[in-house]
Amino acid sequence: MTIYTRFCRESFNEKGTLTGLELTYPGNFNYGYDVVDVLGEETPEELALMWCDHRGEEKRFTFREMACWSSRMAHALQDLGIRKGMRVMLVLKRHYTYWFAVIALHKLGVLAIPATHMLTVDDYVYRIRTARVDAVLCVDEEGLGERLGAAVAGTNCQIWPVTELLERAAVEPDHFSRVETRVEDPMLLYFTSGTTGAPKGVLHDFTYPLAHIVTARYWQRAEEGGLHFTVAETGWAKASWGKLYGQWLVGSGVMVYDFEGFDPKQLCAVINKYGVTSFCAPPTVYRYLVRKGIPDMPGLRHASTAGEMLDPLVFQAFQKQTGLTLMEGYGQTETTLLVANFGDEEPAAGSMGRPSPFYHIELVDKKGLPVPEGEVGEVVVVPRDSGRVHGVFSGYLEDDALYRKAWQDNVYHTGDAASRDEMGRLFFHGRFDDIIKTGGYRVGPDEVEQVLLTHPAVRECSVVGVPDGLRGQAIKAFIVPRSGYAPSPVLSLEIRESCNKKLAEYKWVRVVEFVEELPKTISGKTRRAQLRGAG
Repeated sequence: MTIYTRFCRESFNEKGTLTGLELTYPGNFNYGYDVVDVLGEETPEELALMWCDHRGEEKRFTFREMACWSSRMAHALQDLGIRKGMRVMLVLKRHYTYWFAVIALHKLGVLAIPATHMLTVDDYVYRIRTARVDAVLCVDEEGLGERLGAAVAGTNCQIWPVTELLERAAVEPDHFSRVETRVEDPMLLYFTSGTTGAPKGVLHDFTYPLAHIVTARYWQRAEEGGLHFTVAETGWAKASWGKLYGQWLVGSGVMVYDFEGFDPKQLCAVINKYGVTSFCAPPTVYRYLVRKGIPDMPGLRHASTAGEMLDPLVFQAFQKQTGLTLMEGYGQTETTLLVANFGDEEPAAGSMGRPSPFYHIELVDKKGLPVPEGEVGEVVVVPRDSGRVHGVFSGYLEDDALYRKAWQDNVYHTGDAASRDEMGRLFFHGRFDDIIKTGGYRVGPDEVEQVLLTHPAVRECSVVGVPDGLRGQAIKAFIVPRSGYAPSPVLSLEIRESCNKKLAEYKWVRVVEFVEELPKTISGKTRRAQLRGAG
């Protein structure tokens, strides 16, 4: 019996498909004590974390070792003055010490703030000052210490290299007495990528790990005694989705590959060497794998993807080469898994699946009214009778007004657009505010972009609506051409004619502008609002 069953009640239909899940937990539930420490006692020798890096170094940690190291780290941090209610930023890339540190912070009742190592000095300044960060734990990487040092100048924030903390922790006791926390306390803070302004601080409370039971067990298909591998750096919320909470709750070990430059061949070698059973990565990774050729991976039993639109051609090619069907999913930094292909039936290429039985999901128009089948609407989360929506963030940092706006009319507005087909499957259409209204029709930019990307001259593209006296808005494509293709009116016409043959007339691209690059956030999302201003 896996530990997750102690914290939830599941319901199934006659086919064995999950139809509902209700969480049950004590008011002081804390993942560090009630899951990690318990696993360390009850399954001490089971694999918790398998870590390797691109140099060939590897580390293996059991649940007993993970419980002990997180307690030692908690002691070390406490000795340095870290106390309940403080705020600590973690810039640890994919280093195994992230798992020690984040669990230690949970045990201490300290707000953990994961951040990527790719940020600039100004990015760190904004986050450190906005979140009033007390300390930063970082990897020893050339240039990172200097950037962080410049960012904390003039503040009381301290910086501790993780190697120093490991030395301190190594001589500390391997048991840490419980610090009382409440489930309502803030546990994690992630900054969004800020596609429409400054990044927002997203707060999650201590129930957040439990909301990832569905993520791990029913979408990623992590299994007891298996080894799950999610490709994500620890600075992003995807790491919480696939590298820690739900996986250990269902009894699966976690695979971590600490690499510098992405190498599809080496990635597959890691999967085979360590016996990875379930794998999750963004569509970009699968595009590379398909393009480079996928070797045989006999131990891999399940593959899933999320984070951006999945090209149907990649979906089909991966299935053909591996025999595995890619299971798409959808959620946000503000949430856990909202929609997914759960494997109870064959998914449709391009569909992100059906609403999770853990949530009540609806598609609504600007007035908050449900949209009919086939129409594009905003994805909203509607609270059930209890009123509590686990896994959906508890607030925006220092911005109650924005939080109230997100919960307008007592539903959570994701700001994302989707449509539903006759089978109840949802299809992503981008941000709701990015929907183009042309000639009386509503067009999601992603569906046009997917067609544009099939043209050999198009390396990257983004589609926006621009003012048009006849149609209200016309569809304009910003295109980064591939090497060997020179921007010209002839190429513009060729791309438009080729792609418009594959699109309904109201979705036709009317204007093309070639650009050297698209404006991106630090996480790689295109800033369409900036393009609309330029268009």
